[in-house]
Amino acid sequence: MSTTLFHNAILVNEGESVRGWILVEGDKIARIGHGDTPADLQGKADTITDCEGAYIIPGVIDTHVHFRDPGLTEKADIATESRAAVAGGVTSFIDMPNTNPATVTADALRGKIVRASQVSVANYGFFLGATNSNLPELLNADYTGTAGIKLFLGSSTGNMLVDDDTTLDAIFSRPRALIAVHAEDEAMIRAARTRLEEEYPDGIPVEMHPDVRPREACIAATRHAIALAERHGSRVHICHISTADELRLIADAKARGVKVTAETCPQYLLFDRNDFPALGARIKCNPAIKEPSDRIALLRELRPGGVIDTIATDHAPHLLAQKEGNALTAASGMPMVQFSLPAMLDLISSDPEAEGLDIGQVVRLMCHNPADILGIDRRGYLREGYYADLAIVARIPLPGRRVTDADVVSRCGWTPLDGHTLTWAVKRTVVNGDTGAAPLSFNANSTN
Repeated sequence: MSTTLFHNAILVNEGESVRGWILVEGDKIARIGHGDTPADLQGKADTITDCEGAYIIPGVIDTHVHFRDPGLTEKADIATESRAAVAGGVTSFIDMPNTNPATVTADALRGKIVRASQVSVANYGFFLGATNSNLPELLNADYTGTAGIKLFLGSSTGNMLVDDDTTLDAIFSRPRALIAVHAEDEAMIRAARTRLEEEYPDGIPVEMHPDVRPREACIAATRHAIALAERHGSRVHICHISTADELRLIADAKARGVKVTAETCPQYLLFDRNDFPALGARIKCNPAIKEPSDRIALLRELRPGGVIDTIATDHAPHLLAQKEGNALTAASGMPMVQFSLPAMLDLISSDPEAEGLDIGQVVRLMCHNPADILGIDRRGYLREGYYADLAIVARIPLPGRRVTDADVVSRCGWTPLDGHTLTWAVKRTVVNGDTGAAPLSFNANSTN
């Protein structure tokens, strides 16, 4: 079994940043030490990597991606997007079910797992999607092989809007799995769209996307999801939170003992609606990017003890041609998996509102907590006996490095960060000790 020694590094794990070293044997972390590397190890390891003072963190677990495979592969696929993930320090991803066909049956789920086993360079897992008519599939699913149930309260790709109250009650009351919710009230969105179409008969400007999908729709749906979880004692995870109001709802629910966890995404921390004139549809996503005050509120809740539990990307690539048009015609979604980690590290280093945040908290939100919430087996931490999923990151000397579309690994070939300067870089990503990708195992010891 081959061994690799990573030394002269700063190890970031479980709230500590300590100079040290890691010995990898095969696909596992064999030994971790602080301080100088023992001389005997330097002579015995098959490969020695001098990290030159860079940080070693657990590989990022992105619990919310749309890799477009199957059926939408002109935009992206598991092969291209897993490479983009690894380029950005992401060693594991969990893909959402709104593909074509949608992942709403055991057979469809098995098909995606087989596909990933053939082409993915990152560890892989998948959510099973809920519909108004697939309750038997949800009841009989193997929740060690799938992350949980994805529930859309707002419309998305495929026939996946769940708006039947009886079905919702059944989903929350019977399957004992995490329910990840896209929380937007569809009726409110339709009403807003109808009103704005009358007001703008020549097309609703793209900068009004936050009005087409208004904050009230997010608040109402999040309130509804929390109420269902509270009524039935189920676990609910609110995805891509975009408003300060939802933070307050979730904080109150947590205080009452509701089993609710909260996710936000880099785009809601980096941008606000004032960025639409410059970036246009590049930052059009669902839920919509909201007000500057929402961005600040979300950023502050990343602090230890804050409402936000995880940062995921909602990586949703489209071709640039599909991003052209107005608030209704331009596709919603953006690629983010390649730059999420360096962008977050840069943000906490530069934004005055990020006081109290450090690299250790980024690791907690992007590595530790995703593993804990989904009960992912032996990943998300730097621990002996855990899989050797590592990201080596370092600061870039000022003035930093300017990101361009040419840097993008994703098939879509563009990024909303084009022209943005980053002061952190991913130097290397290690997946299972460089032995190859593997399927994720879930719900072994989930903490929420």
